[in-house]
Amino acid sequence: MTLFRRVTDQFSVSPQIAVDDVAAAAAQGVVLIINNRPDGEDPAQPSGAGIEAAARAAGLDYIAIPVRGGPDAGQVLAQREAVDQADGPVLAYCRSGTRSIVTWALGQAQDGAMDRQTLIALGAEAGYDLSGVLG
Repeated sequence: MTLFRRVTDQFSVSPQIAVDDVAAAAAQGVVLIINNRPDGEDPAQPSGAGIEAAARAAGLDYIAIPVRGGPDAGQVLAQREAVDQADGPVLAYCRSGTRSIVTWALGQAQDGAMDRQTLIALGAEAGYDLSGVLG
């Protein structure tokens, strides 16, 4: 099973998940899966459509916000809105989890929901260094 890294009570990130991980996410109370990984980055990665089908079968919402490199303003906004509108915990994933947490953290900072130091501390607790992306 893939490790889900809890950032807040409402948001976790993960390296690439497999179809089998969707049931584990649902068992942990996740209501929305956000896919930040473009299809085709690695020939061995599961397709977004496969993860989406598993999510929907488990009663979870799913949204794809593929990020190549750093997220743009539209991706940051889309992720922030998806997390804000979710009726419970959200799991976002990409290859390593970095794009997912960066996209989320930028949205939190821009919205004023959390200050830079809090976001850096939450990132560090989850195993990610956000100091370089949060200025």
